[in-house]
Amino acid sequence: MKRYFAAAVMSAAALALATPAQAQDKKADKGASKGVMKVLTENDKVRAYETTLKPGAENTAVPSSATRVLRVLNGGTLERTYADGKKEKIEYKAGDVRILNPSPAYTAKNVGKTEVKLYIVQVK
Repeated sequence: MKRYFAAAVMSAAALALATPAQAQDKKADKGASKGVMKVLTENDKVRAYETTLKPGAENTAVPSSATRVLRVLNGGTLERTYADGKKEKIEYKAGDVRILNPSPAYTAKNVGKTEVKLYIVQVK
């Protein structure tokens, strides 16, 4: 009986020690944080929204097949990764305005040290 009790206590202690590490592993498995998109207004022809990407955050839902007008509210560095694996770094400065024509699909990740905030008007 003592042997069984000792084994049970050892197992419980090992489980208690392993649980925080497992929780950290699950947190790490979730990957990079996501960018935040806030729709400000839209109708059947256009959508106006703000996208905010904290350092390390990724936007996997870029509407690259649509024409967009982009105004940089807070600048920084984003890295685009295209479906074919090609990568491209884009520098944004506050106040910049760009017209983005339809392009191949890509994801965007904030690889800089500052939060990037963009105001975008997308033609539907």
